[in-house]
Amino acid sequence: MDVKGPILFVLVLFLFVLQVLAGRDFYKILQVSKEATTKQIKSAYRKLAKQMHPDKNPDDPTATEKFQELALAYEVLADEKKRKKYDQFGEEGLKDEMSGGGHDPFSSFFGDFFSFNFNGEQQGQRDVIKGDSFVIPLEVTLEEIYSGNFVEIVRNKPVMKPTSGTRQCNCRNEMKTTQVGPGRIQMTQQRVCDECPNVKFVNEEKVLEMEVEPGMEEGSQYPFGGEGEPDIDGEPGDINFQIKILKHPIFERNMLDLYTNVTISLTDALLGFSMNITHLDGKQVHIERKQVTWPGARIKKKGEGLPSNENYNLRGNLIITFDVDFPRGELNQKQKEEISKILKQKSKQKIYNGLQGY
Repeated sequence: MDVKGPILFVLVLFLFVLQVLAGRDFYKILQVSKEATTKQIKSAYRKLAKQMHPDKNPDDPTATEKFQELALAYEVLADEKKRKKYDQFGEEGLKDEMSGGGHDPFSSFFGDFFSFNFNGEQQGQRDVIKGDSFVIPLEVTLEEIYSGNFVEIVRNKPVMKPTSGTRQCNCRNEMKTTQVGPGRIQMTQQRVCDECPNVKFVNEEKVLEMEVEPGMEEGSQYPFGGEGEPDIDGEPGDINFQIKILKHPIFERNMLDLYTNVTISLTDALLGFSMNITHLDGKQVHIERKQVTWPGARIKKKGEGLPSNENYNLRGNLIITFDVDFPRGELNQKQKEEISKILKQKSKQKIYNGLQGY
């Protein structure tokens, strides 16, 4: 009798069970190496969360599941203690402290294996119920948009905890058939509920950390899957933080370009000047002019604007518009004659429609 076949089958089954017990590869889900830093993990999550959010993948029936899996991988690997335990024992070692999305690998495996009927249709499927999702404005500075930053947000989140007693759950409408006479039946719809362990909601403080990406646009949204309002019979909704850029006292943003105004004296306007402007990251941008500067004159400093959110190597420009502070008072006749000799400019007036160029 050849025993190689059964032994090989048992070995394959054993290896598969070990793989199920080990759980999912969170590093692979986040597309980072096992040596990745916390900052690299956060950046990877931010990029993937934008791509994989269910709202951006309405045609993918597994989008919500993939997004929740991504959020779970981030929750584990961004937490030093959870990551250490995960590296030692795999997902099964974190089973008792998962805040959401955790599951028993065996129940998942055997549940999927035996949950099909003879028609090939999966039994017991119901639409996933979700709690409320909401959008929260997040005010950020132009400095943060220029250089990027990690922002911590404290969230008081209602969390379900077991309590005494039972409750009605998984309520649904079912058709009830009753025989009312020979050859006659009556069909009525009735509401049917299961009995589940009772739960209560307890507020727990949780710190959400999001990355303000360099070059983010006004109105951009940063999603946190499963951090919205809970549903007692379903899954929690999502939170989306919407970027609101605060007004800056020196710089104004237009796409990737930054604009600012500088007022100089009439002496500087005529004789030339040299100065530094403190940029959003604290560095000094040097400006020098040797020719005459007129009111409304502009200087463009290439590459000193904001970085592109899609390509950090691409930057806009810094555009400086100059105003001239003219002296007050009157000049005597001798001063007027001397200025006229220096400027060699005849009296000239021009009347025109100043709005034609707009």
